[in-house]
Amino acid sequence: MFRKKKTPTESILILGLGGVGFYLAKRLIHEEYAVTIIEPDAKIVDHADCQIDARLIKGSAMDIKCWEEANAHKIDYLIAVTDNDAVNMMASMIGDSFGIKRKIARVRSLDFGKSDSILTAEDLKLDMLIHPEELVAQEIARLIKINASNEIIEIAQGEIQLLAIGVDDFSPLANKNLKDIAGMYKSFPFRVVAIARGISTIIPGGNDVILPHDHIFIMATQENLQSLMELTGVHKQRQQKVMLLGGGLVGSRVAELLEKSVSVKLLEKDEQRALELSSVLAHTDVMHGDGSDRDVLTMAGLQNIDTLVTTTGENETNIMTCLLAKYLIEKENNNGKKKECKTIALVNKEDYLVLAATVGSDIALNKKVMAGNEILKFIRRSEIVSVAHLHGFDTEVVELIAAPKSPITKKSLSKLDTFFQDKLIIGAVFREQNWQIAVGDTHIQEGESVIVICISKHLKDARKLFLG
Repeated sequence: MFRKKKTPTESILILGLGGVGFYLAKRLIHEEYAVTIIEPDAKIVDHADCQIDARLIKGSAMDIKCWEEANAHKIDYLIAVTDNDAVNMMASMIGDSFGIKRKIARVRSLDFGKSDSILTAEDLKLDMLIHPEELVAQEIARLIKINASNEIIEIAQGEIQLLAIGVDDFSPLANKNLKDIAGMYKSFPFRVVAIARGISTIIPGGNDVILPHDHIFIMATQENLQSLMELTGVHKQRQQKVMLLGGGLVGSRVAELLEKSVSVKLLEKDEQRALELSSVLAHTDVMHGDGSDRDVLTMAGLQNIDTLVTTTGENETNIMTCLLAKYLIEKENNNGKKKECKTIALVNKEDYLVLAATVGSDIALNKKVMAGNEILKFIRRSEIVSVAHLHGFDTEVVELIAAPKSPITKKSLSKLDTFFQDKLIIGAVFREQNWQIAVGDTHIQEGESVIVICISKHLKDARKLFLG
């Protein structure tokens, strides 16, 4: 699941420095890949030149001279993520002519790349097609169908569960450090593996204190999930009523995925777009109105909604509408009603992700980050198993194998804490044919598979810990 990097490092050509391209470039350079970028916009090139250590070529992805300048015949991976689907697909065929073996393209249209499409991935010479809007729509639908109140991520074939919860003043975990929590609850093993606080993500150590208003991820085995939910006051149930704000590619696709299984209302500000959607979404109640207006939300029936999903193209609208919905529901509760409305926000600015998850939204999603992480997973597939990206947290969950004589095998985890404090947590280990939650006394042995939770920028450090 891992390998030592070759010298020189594998080379990657990125076409387009839009959201996904810039995010990928930063991550890949940090992981010591050799990155070359072709971008036509001079201002974007100048900005990137100050931000990332990559070879930058100003020019068009359709200009063969740019490919030749990039030494395309020596490139290992092509990632075409310009804003033009046709350019990205054509670039794959150009890359194939240069002998680039692995080619990835971002394509918004769902009409290409499938086995029954007129042009399949094989026709387009593509190893991987990324549909960002489809990725985020599918994830929103999954979150709504799985649970009503908090996110639950299954990993390790469902044997390990990651439970995301918001901490309030009355939580049994509030104002306690992790050492005290471990001592108080010994009936079953679990680990707090990440904390989102303000705009920061914390990989906690034993002395870190969980505070009210934190959002935390807790890891436990499947058999102990119910006990963990009872401990934290979480109740798992299917949601029945969903309100979507914004009828763009993501919002309309979420409605399409959900409308036959749950009650869906969709608010769209553009009257013409609302009329179009009402004709194609037969089981969705499509309404014309500005969902960021409190009166519109109230008249649309917010008080009866289980989940509000904001998918407009404006970050501030999505975040603030979630916050407004929370306020309106709380106001109703103060009048004697007992209702809770969970919120999911689509956030297009990476820096707002943690902020959105801690201020106004229960879960914040970013299609750029989701698309980028899928591409990273594909590139790393021969050296690392990427299990999950924790939404609203700048955090990765990965599976690694401990190599013989690797640093992770030298001592028990409690004695190794100083080596990776604030960078990563060992969450679980596959031992005796079962996944087990790792605790301080756990001593990782060579050859064992391990679930690691780390800040995204420290993934490289996590890999080194498992190398011989």
